[in-house]
Amino acid sequence: MSIFTALISGLVFGLGLILSGMTNPAKVLGYLDLFGQWDPSLALVMAGAIAVGLIGFHGIKKRQTSLLGLPLKMPTASHIDRRLVVGNIMFGIGWGLAGYCPGPALVALGNGQRPAMLFIGAMLLGMVIFDQLEKHK
Repeated sequence: MSIFTALISGLVFGLGLILSGMTNPAKVLGYLDLFGQWDPSLALVMAGAIAVGLIGFHGIKKRQTSLLGLPLKMPTASHIDRRLVVGNIMFGIGWGLAGYCPGPALVALGNGQRPAMLFIGAMLLGMVIFDQLEKHK
């Protein structure tokens, strides 16, 4: 049952990304262009996502398991360190340069958008480099 639920959740998420325009790099870059021809429509999408997330997180605060009976593992870290800041800066630069972040890039790839392939390749390379750096720490 949990695999079926994950499949449906992924399909709904992907469909939402397509309908909102998050898989269109031009739309995303228009949103990020605050001093040019700014397109605020994605701000509404993000506000809606934040509202749904707040409701969801509020509803599970005291739960130990999901509605399907699976364990809920909430993040426990609460400190901001150099790795978090650098990672966020790198994420933002990549998002601003490519117009993709990981979820929409995967949906765009499945939707046949070739530029997403380059982004995902770079993302995977970054993951491999990070993994290798972590091993040599």
